[in-house]
Parts: sequence; structure tokens; C-alpha cells
Amino acid sequence: MKYRSLVSVAVAVLLASVVAGQAVRKPSPTREPKGAMPSKPDSSERFLQKIDSQADFDSVARVYHQNTPYALPHVMFAIDRRKGNKIYYINSQKYRFHKDFLIANYFVLKNTDFFEDTYIKENRRFIVGTIAWQKPVERFTFEFWDGDLIPAEQIEDAFKAINESFFASVAFKPNSTRQDSASSDLGIERISSDDISKNQEYLALNTAKGVGRVHIIDELTDNVEIGYDEILILNEVPVTLPPVAGIIVTKPSTPLSHINLLAKGWGVPNAYIKNADKLFKELDGKFIEFETTLTEYKYKPADLEILRAYSEWKKEQGKIFKAPPSDLTVTKLASLEEMRKRESIAYGAKAANLGEVKSARIPKVTVPKGFAVPFSFYKAFLEKHGFDIKIEDFAYDYNFVHNPAERRKKLEAFRAEMQAAEFDRDLRNRILVKWRTELGGVGVFVRSSSNAEDIPDFSGAGLYTTVPNVTDEEAIIEAVKTVWASLWNFEAYEARERAFIEHKGTYMGVLLQVGVNMDSSGVLITKDPFDKENKNAIYISAKRGLGIKVVEGQKIAEQILYTKSSNAVQVLTRSGEDTLLTFDEKGGVKEVPISGDRNVLTDAVARRLADAAARIKRLFGNKVEQDIEWGYMDGEIYILQARPFIEN
Repeated sequence: MKYRSLVSVAVAVLLASVVAGQAVRKPSPTREPKGAMPSKPDSSERFLQKIDSQADFDSVARVYHQNTPYALPHVMFAIDRRKGNKIYYINSQKYRFHKDFLIANYFVLKNTDFFEDTYIKENRRFIVGTIAWQKPVERFTFEFWDGDLIPAEQIEDAFKAINESFFASVAFKPNSTRQDSASSDLGIERISSDDISKNQEYLALNTAKGVGRVHIIDELTDNVEIGYDEILILNEVPVTLPPVAGIIVTKPSTPLSHINLLAKGWGVPNAYIKNADKLFKELDGKFIEFETTLTEYKYKPADLEILRAYSEWKKEQGKIFKAPPSDLTVTKLASLEEMRKRESIAYGAKAANLGEVKSARIPKVTVPKGFAVPFSFYKAFLEKHGFDIKIEDFAYDYNFVHNPAERRKKLEAFRAEMQAAEFDRDLRNRILVKWRTELGGVGVFVRSSSNAEDIPDFSGAGLYTTVPNVTDEEAIIEAVKTVWASLWNFEAYEARERAFIEHKGTYMGVLLQVGVNMDSSGVLITKDPFDKENKNAIYISAKRGLGIKVVEGQKIAEQILYTKSSNAVQVLTRSGEDTLLTFDEKGGVKEVPISGDRNVLTDAVARRLADAAARIKRLFGNKVEQDIEWGYMDGEIYILQARPFIEN
């Protein structure tokens, strides 16, 4: 048995947040999970006019994800407005979709435009939806497809018809911002996706299988050593981690946090499990085989056969160390306007990809001005001060190689040496002249753009350092050195080591880019991370102010799913942020309290972001999903990063 089959990099990748889990995902009008329809219905009835008991409900309900934490028993309904809002509780074990029921019972003709007549027109004959038992809140809810343009008065009619004919009270669950707004003043009881998700006990953030030693960490400090073979159980969501065998968090985090993206890149199981530190207490320090699936997690003690296969797999992986491509002959400080994707081997993918986006002149999208310092100057800096020799010496230092605590200490000292070293005077002048003349001498973000990040098989998310809103000359030069030195951040070293990337062949470029003090910002991906069949969907994570803490994942951001086919915007969660980041007048950023409305994005802005994302995906060949960092200020969308979205 090859361990490759055990870890088989992300079976069906699920990048989600606690709020966007299957318990808040709605039954679709056109799709259903495999196995939801029974081979033989429990009842021969086509429909019921009333549901007087739980037994009545069960007799016509079908269940998604039966016998799992995500079990979703539900019954479709249709309300005939021509007959005084007569309700039909459809035998959902017999009919797959509303359309099947209405056609089979001659309520509508087969050749009519069912979609237009039922979901779009205001003067429709039928109101169709679903009643579901929401286990996390122990309540029944009724809901409509997210693309349904149902008017407010029809939502109210449905609420009345259902609650007059159902044995328990049923609340309305809006599935789009439009439905949320339409129902807000009706005075009917509502339950949001956010309400449901708060009670979830499990959510897969990356579905995979792995083997590792359980390590419960109450508080992640610099003194905590983390092993390559460990499955971590964390009581707090860290900003970054070295590669590990698996991750379990006991608190929810933003799905596009660096940790979640890195876990996907490593192909390791990653999940939110409520009270995991208590549930796994007896396994602390022991090897287990751990698997996360869409609906549940599984584990068992790792026996000799599993450990032997795992050892064989590790041995195979140790043979593939290699250096990322680089061109060290380029010495031009290139503006983003001058760069294209192909220049990544000299300036790094972050800068080169932004140059590609900027040159495309996407309508109503701005890439802030900037320029990049190529790898060659980093290499020259190392050689001038003998740092290249020290890097080679690391490989022969027994304590450095075999003791993580010692390695952390020595890398910290090495970065301090780099920070203190003299900067080339000619390069200093060239950077500052370009900053003043091309960027107007305004505050800039000094960002990493190495050959070991934003590449197809290694995102490098969160590993290197960005220095925000740098406003004076000396600080700019110090920030360049900070970014150079960040190639030797402990977490970055560990990640490259475990991704089999050769350290000596890794080089750091630097991107200096005009800073924009955003009204809102965040990240998005050009797919629905919850449903691979939901084509052309866009997932957006957003917060007010600067987006640094969105990608850090310290607080739940506003999360939105835009589905092109229905033109619907579904809010999965509202922002949990109680502060925002903004520019400090003295340089850098500061944190200020948030007051007022927690809504971050309007539907119009969400749709504009989705359009920009689709255009960027096409720009990069349309085959690779994109992970995009964006900002919004005074009606303008800014693109700050575009990289491949790594799923395994």
C-alpha cells in the first residue's frame, strides 16, 4: 500500500468557513447529493395538503447526507396562487424537483418556460420552495432558491400558508441579499445562515487523509516546537504555520486565511472541530490516521502497516528537492506597466502577475502604480556581505538542521544581520528616485515577490513580510531589507523545506506599490469552493478597511457567494470584525474601533468584483482558478494580487 493513496491530496476540496458549511447550504433546484433519492418512497402519496406531525413530514421528506452531522431532511412545497394559496407538500422521495411534480400532475405544461414563469416573473402562478429541519438550531425553516426574485408579499403569503398547515412553527431563511432585504420589514420570524452556522460542531476546511502524531497546543508561542509529522489541534488560529500532517482548529476562521490556503497546498486534512482539544485529549502524542470528509471526520490509531507505508512515502518525497526558476541577469527596476507574467523569473510572480493585470486594462479596475526590484540585487546583497556562505553553512550545522528551536533562533539572528547590513548606495538612489518620480513620493506597501510564492504548486501565502504604508526615504530602504530578510522567516524556511524547495536557489524580489487606504478589502476565488457543480460562481471574503487581517484569518470576515447563473448574491456570514485597519498619519497602519452597519459590500459591488475576477481568470488562460486580493475605495475596485488558487 502506497501512502500516496492515504494522503491523496485533497479528495474533493472544500474551502469553507463555519458559516458556509453544509448545514447552511440549501437544497438546489437543479442538483442534489448522490444517494438522496430512495429507491422506493416511504409513501405512495404524491403530496400532502397538511403536515400534522413529524411522522407526516418524515413520510415525504428526503434527507441529504443521511446519518451524518450534516443530515438535512427536507420537503419541497408548491403554493398555487390561483387557488387561494393552496399548498402542496410534495412527496420529495418521489419527485426530484418542483418542476417534475408540477408537470407530472398537469399543473404546468412541459413546453412552458418553467424557469422564467416560476423564479423570475412577479405575477407567477406558483410559489415554490423547501422546508428543512435545521439541526444546528433545532428549527424548521422554509426557503427559496437563491436566484428566485420572489416579491415581499409572496414571501409573506408563503409564511402564512406554511404556518397554517404545518405542525410546528416554520421560520423564513433568506438565501440571497435580495430575499433578505425583501423580507426585512414583513415582521415574520427569520433565521439566517449565520444563525444556523453558529451551532456547528464540525466543518471540513480541506478534505484529505493523512497520518501524524496528535499535538494539542493550548497556546502557540515561539517556544512551541512543531514537527513535520504532527496533526495539530489548535485553540487559536495562527497567522502561519510550517507544513504539518494535519490541522484541527477548535475555533472557526476565515476560509481564505493563510493557514487554510497552506493546508490545501500541502494536501493535508484541515477541519474545524468544536472542543477538539477535549475530544482528542487521550490521543495527544500518539500517531493516528486522520481523514476529513465533506460530512464527517474519521480517525483510528496508526498500526504498523500504516506507519510503514507512511515511512515509505516520506522517503520517496525526499528525492525531489529543486530550486524554482530564476533569471539573475536582470538589473532593471521595472514598473508594473513594463512587466508581464513571463517576467516572473526575474521579478517574482506577484509583481509579474500584477503587471499582466495592469496591462490588460480591465474596465473599472485599477492596479495601483508600482515597480519591482529584481532578484539580482538580493543576490548581490548576499554576496557582498558573505550571507550566501552563511546560508550554505546552515546545511552543515547539526543543531540548525535537527533542532527547530535552535533553527528559529539562528534564523532570527541571521535576519537581524541582514537588516543591519549596509545597503548599496547606487541601488538606494535608484529606488528613491523612482519612488519620487513615478510613485509621487507617497506612502507605499513594500511587498515580497520571490520565486517561491504565488506559483502553481506553492502559494507561499503569509510566509514573507509586507511593510505597509511606508512614507519616508530611510524607512523605504529599511523595508526593502526587511522583505529580503523575510525569505528567512522561520515559517518560510520550514514551508520550503517541507515542500522540497531548495533554499539556496530561492531569491527575493521586492515590489514597491502605492498604498490605497481602502474602504473595504479582502480576497476572492473564482469558484464555488463548496459545490464543484456550481459553475462560474465566485466566492468573496471581505472586511472594512485594509485587508491585512482578512488573510490572517483572525476574525470571521463577511463572506459572499455570487452565482452567475442566478445572478444572486448570497451572504454566508456578516463580518465579525469589531475594528478596522487604516493608515496611520505617521506611517504604517493603526487599528480603530468599528461602529455602525456591519454590512461590508453591496450587491452591486459584489457583482463588480465577480466580473473583475472572471476577467482576470480569462487573462491567465481561463483554466486555472485564481486567488485574488482586492480593495475598494471611493467607487473604484483595486486589484492587489492574483495568483493560482491551489487546491491540492
